[in-house]
Amino acid sequence: MGAGLKVLLVEDDIRIAKPLMEELQHQNMIVTLAQDGQAAWDMHLSENYDLILLDLMLPKISGIELCRRLRETGFGGAIMMLTAMGEKQNRILGLDSGADDYIVKPFDIDELSARVRAILRRGTSTSVVITLGSLNVDTRACTVKYNQKAVELTPTEYRLLMNFLRNPHTTFSKHDLIERLWTLDETPSDAVVKTHIKGLRQKLLAAGCPNDLISTIYGFGYKLNVDFR
Repeated sequence: MGAGLKVLLVEDDIRIAKPLMEELQHQNMIVTLAQDGQAAWDMHLSENYDLILLDLMLPKISGIELCRRLRETGFGGAIMMLTAMGEKQNRILGLDSGADDYIVKPFDIDELSARVRAILRRGTSTSVVITLGSLNVDTRACTVKYNQKAVELTPTEYRLLMNFLRNPHTTFSKHDLIERLWTLDETPSDAVVKTHIKGLRQKLLAAGCPNDLISTIYGFGYKLNVDFR
């Protein structure tokens, strides 16, 4: 559940953000971190997120104000508020501003994960399948198939594939991929990113997928080949 879904975590306390990012990435979600409300707003304008985990007390734009703006401008994804303030009035403010759920810090990471999964299930009970040629990715069942043949990927390979499929016209440098798919203190070397790309290509190739699904744009990085079959 939740595999390949794009999550924006808006939290200025890295001690809270780091383990939460790791847990969601372990569930194969693609997680981006914003550490203030303005950065989160800017990211929202350039990306489509399935879920926003939103701290109430934020620099620049508060969580309440950001939530209101998101809903007023048509954001239809799930929003969960995270806050250290558990008073009834603050819970009401969060929900009235458009949040789907609200959890008070300190929270149990397993409970939060369960509530995230529950929120995402409310959106749809059916599979969401991304198709490119004969490649099919079911983002609810966390399955990848080529010509109906299963492709077994590691969580990192899966996140890489989903990143390319959700951004089909974007070229990503190794640095771009590191910023999007790894936590702040687990920054891999360029060689490690290259190894993961190679592993993803090899597994797709073994299933019959053309080797150029993820093209190397020399001097720039990697890009999805949207014309492959």
